[in-house]
Amino acid sequence: MTVAAFIRFLATIAWLLVVASIFFAVFRSRNGGRFGSFGMVIGAVILALGLTVAGASIVSVEPNERGVVINYLADNAVRDEPLNPGLSFVLPFFERVVKYPISKSEYTMSGSAGEGQIEGNDSVAARTADGQEVFIDATVIFAVDPTQVVDVHINWQSNYTAGLVRPAVRGVIRDVVSQFGVADVYSVRRNELSEEIQTELAAILLENGLVLDRFLLRNITFTAEYAASIEQKQVAEQEAERAQFVVEQRRQEADQRRAEAQGLADAAVIEAEGRAKARIIEAEAEASALEQIGAALESNPDLLQYEYVEQLGDNVEVMLVPANSPYLFQLPEGSTLPTGGSGGNN
Repeated sequence: MTVAAFIRFLATIAWLLVVASIFFAVFRSRNGGRFGSFGMVIGAVILALGLTVAGASIVSVEPNERGVVINYLADNAVRDEPLNPGLSFVLPFFERVVKYPISKSEYTMSGSAGEGQIEGNDSVAARTADGQEVFIDATVIFAVDPTQVVDVHINWQSNYTAGLVRPAVRGVIRDVVSQFGVADVYSVRRNELSEEIQTELAAILLENGLVLDRFLLRNITFTAEYAASIEQKQVAEQEAERAQFVVEQRRQEADQRRAEAQGLADAAVIEAEGRAKARIIEAEAEASALEQIGAALESNPDLLQYEYVEQLGDNVEVMLVPANSPYLFQLPEGSTLPTGGSGGNN
């Protein structure tokens, strides 16, 4: 309870005391009492008047309020400066104070029942640049400018919500939507649409003493025919995206198989090259060995006969050779072979 309200409460009690004292004085006078008992009535009246005047002259303004003083004695009838939070004094019975909240307020226009300030469908009907009709649900959050409370009172009094905010919002929405195509309204330019509405609306409200805190574009509804066409377009886009995904998947699978085949081909080529190199190395080794053997035979012709004898078994002690066969080794001069069999030659 504020100080001013408490004083007015005391004034009410004082007036009740005045009534009670009058009844008491009348009762005593009828029963032979002195008329001086009415002195208590006079005291009670003086107390009640004093409290009433004090209650009418003291005004308590809350932190979320500003007060506009209406002066019935002045020519302009309104004080130039508003009352700030705290206790203030006014001229009793000749001045009164109208308080305005400066805290944030919201106003919603919606096509859904129970969401907006007005029952029924209160969405904003607007037409786009290409002639399509859309229905917009919106909420504005605003507050009275503390420095412009007097002007708000003079121009709108307490009717600024219905008289200014509502028509301004609906007018700005229709004006801005008419600059956008219907495809832009529900596409990525929706944020741009909302920002432009907020910018224009803030300027209008500021000129009239209100501060726009935020504009909320709650919902956009299209006609049934256009909504059906949008749905068909979205389905077609989803089908196209799915087809593109399948094509991409098939391409990746083909690339994978192509890579696998290329890997197998590369492995076969590497393996063939390895075998070819091995054969080349082997052939080079054999050629080198033959070259070395040829060089050895050229330098020592008896080496071949020696290798032949070496290949004979260790248990061979006597060997018969045909009469017309040359000796394996050239015998030293003056030596003779033994004759052991008939049919042999010297």
